[in-house]
Amino acid sequence: MQSSTHKFVNNCVRHLPLNGPIYEFGALQVHDDDRPTDLRYLFKTLDVEYVGCDMRAGPGVDKVLNLHRLDLPDETVGTVVCMDTLEHVEFPRKAMSEILRVLKPGGIAIMSSVFQFPIHGYPNDYWRFTPNGFRSLFHEYDGHLVYSYGQSELSPKTVTGVGFKGSVPDIEAFDTSCKKWEIWNKALARKVAEKN
Repeated sequence: MQSSTHKFVNNCVRHLPLNGPIYEFGALQVHDDDRPTDLRYLFKTLDVEYVGCDMRAGPGVDKVLNLHRLDLPDETVGTVVCMDTLEHVEFPRKAMSEILRVLKPGGIAIMSSVFQFPIHGYPNDYWRFTPNGFRSLFHEYDGHLVYSYGQSELSPKTVTGVGFKGSVPDIEAFDTSCKKWEIWNKALARKVAEKN
C-alpha cells in the first residue's frame, strides 16, 4: 500500500466521526518488503474494536470473510476500511451492497483502489476504477466524497472515497484536508515523472 493511501486514512481518522467496531476488508499483509500495509495503528487513538478481515487467513487477518456474502448481522459495523482491495473483488457492486448492509446508521466506509498500477494478484486482479466509477459504486449510500491523485486528473494513480450511511456529518475540515492531500500528491507525482 502506498504511503499516500496511509495519509488519506489518517485524514479520515483525524476529521471524521468514526465509530466502532471497525472492520478492515483486505487486511491480509501480503508484502515482505518495508512498505507500510498495516493500518491498525492509525486507529489506536479511537479506542474501539478493530477486526482485520480477508478472504483467506494470514498475517493481519482476525476473521476470514467474503465481501460477496459477509457473515455479519445487519447494521453491526461502525466503520469499514477497504483499501486497495476492490480491484481484487470479482463483483464489486455486490461487495458495496454488503458493506452498506452491515454498516450501522451513521456508519462510514473508507475506500481506495489503484488505477494506474500493474496487474497484481492476491489472488486475482479484476478492475480499475475511475473517480466516476467510484462515485457509481457509492450510488446506494446516502452521501459520498471521492478524491484521486496522480500525475494528471485524466490518469490518476489512486482513487479514494468515503461513503456515508444515514446522515452525512460535517465534512468541511475533512474535505479541505483531502483537497490539500490531492494537490500535494499531484505535485509529488509530477516531480517523480520529471526525474524519470
